[in-house]
Amino acid sequence: MRKIDLVCIIDDDPMHVFITKKYVELSGFVERILVCRDGKDAYDTLTCLLTNDSKLPEVIFLDLNMPIWDGWHFLDEFTKISIDQKITIYLLTSSNNEEDLLRAKKYSLSSNYLVKPIQQHQIKNVLEELI
Repeated sequence: MRKIDLVCIIDDDPMHVFITKKYVELSGFVERILVCRDGKDAYDTLTCLLTNDSKLPEVIFLDLNMPIWDGWHFLDEFTKISIDQKITIYLLTSSNNEEDLLRAKKYSLSSNYLVKPIQQHQIKNVLEELI
């Protein structure tokens, strides 16, 4: 069975990072997990990987409400980069605000919108669809 080489979790809440990371590990579908504490940290980390010709994550779980750069700022900047590799982004947020759902459509992510608290079967289903 093919496994996803790298998943990135971008979230400032240690509890949500712990839970998401645990669910990803329990899925058995992922080799490695990269954690970034905010959008700026993620942008810097991922652009560094790109500069070094390292493999980027195949999946990103992105929180929207974070300090420094929120998820929207990350998306605005990250989508400007020319990347050949397919990366699937899931918005993983506590916001079920209609405005956020509409904004997610701008990035074609309305179907990739997961509201916290996330359940283990949701993460497993998402990852299973990608392998």
